[in-house]
Amino acid sequence: MVFPKAKIAVFLDGCFWHGCPEHHTKSATNAEYWAEKVRRNRERDAETDGLLTAEGWLAIRIWEHEPPLQAAQMIASIVASRRIRPGPKLTR
Repeated sequence: MVFPKAKIAVFLDGCFWHGCPEHHTKSATNAEYWAEKVRRNRERDAETDGLLTAEGWLAIRIWEHEPPLQAAQMIASIVASRRIRPGPKLTR
């Protein structure tokens, strides 16, 4: 999800695919393949966050296990705080 005016990008990360510290489980089959896949996903997530930050954006990462209402409220609050508000109009 992207909020261009506020320069915010929101990512919803799956616990297995992105290595959630609370819920990630190791695969019983092809363990080495999946461990490398998750490691590379996390590395790419960090690269993406860094690229966005360098361009003045904020990356927000939500884990799939987070309560939707709580996540939505947090996102709304951050977006509201980053929106560019026009200054007062000057009259002559």
